[in-house]
Amino acid sequence: MQKIVAGICLALASACQTPQANLPPIAVSETPSAAQAGDASSGYTPALDTRTWRGDAAAPKTQMAVLGSSHLAQEEGFDAANLSALLDRLAAFNPTIITQEGVSGEQCETLRNNPAIYPAEALDYCSDVDEAQAATGLDVPSARAQAEQMLADWPATPKPAERRRLAALFLASGDRPSAQVQWLQLAPEERRTGDGVDAALLKILTRTGELPNERMQIGAALAARLGLQRIHPVDDQTALAVWTRAGKGLDDEIQKHWSTDKSDRYPEIAEYGRARQKLSTPDDVLAYYRLLNSPEIQLAFVETDFRDALKLPGPDYYGQQYYAFNDLRNWRMVANIVEVSANDPGARVLNIVGASHKAYYEAYLDMVPYVELVDMDVVLK
Repeated sequence: MQKIVAGICLALASACQTPQANLPPIAVSETPSAAQAGDASSGYTPALDTRTWRGDAAAPKTQMAVLGSSHLAQEEGFDAANLSALLDRLAAFNPTIITQEGVSGEQCETLRNNPAIYPAEALDYCSDVDEAQAATGLDVPSARAQAEQMLADWPATPKPAERRRLAALFLASGDRPSAQVQWLQLAPEERRTGDGVDAALLKILTRTGELPNERMQIGAALAARLGLQRIHPVDDQTALAVWTRAGKGLDDEIQKHWSTDKSDRYPEIAEYGRARQKLSTPDDVLAYYRLLNSPEIQLAFVETDFRDALKLPGPDYYGQQYYAFNDLRNWRMVANIVEVSANDPGARVLNIVGASHKAYYEAYLDMVPYVELVDMDVVLK
């Protein structure tokens, strides 16, 4: 299987074909009716539509904002200082919960322990915990348990030693972004070894030699600025089991699908491509994120990749298997978002994710009767 982390171009917010933008509205409901398709269940409507229950929710609505992001490590020469205008807009939204597209330490343990089901590439999404476990003497479950206990007892004014200890526990549990949240809230002179942070962990926490990363430079930086204690990993790579079972045929078919030039259908995506090449000021970056989160670009991403995949012919229908893999991943990520916000009715949740997931996030979160979607265009004004 080819390296999926480099392959799923749109899921990584970078188009496989020549990028372009300012699309005309795209109809979402062009699928033939069941009767036209010869479906025996023609005309059947499910009994349940939870969106009709919105008026029944007694608690304040949980506000869900979804920031579709580029993967900043892929933006050549990107200067994280140019995120300042974007961070100012997100801080004004004042989220009480932030989620990010990272895999939890617990799921990484599952991936590591089941190589026959999950490909080795799945572990590319996981942080190395060996050094942190050596420093703390704790495995992933034990480190997670101690971190959760510290958070449950967290004082209004934590001491530097407590922040260092919690950062070390987060690293040992496989949650580097949350460790960064703690580290950034330390005074510069307190960002040192001690309380579980040794020389190896200090190098991780100072991000020595690391490329820009939206989980860190947007998610962790914003959480620290707002005084939050963590950000939540909600990615799910267990859907890769679908890809593994499909065999090499799926790799070959989807590589051909990604390499197909679709610029004749969406010539306006050129604006998106030009915006990616002009990220040299805070205003450039803010304009790029506004474009990236526009409904037109969102639909262009999913229509040219996942909807078109459904149309790929048989006999193996690899396009449908690819679509199922992606859809399953999105459903599971949204389920994780619901889990981390469920015990905080009325929360303001910011979800940071690769741009081609945004449309799915919003479609599926819209089915939750106590959720109110937030227009990212308004947040980024």
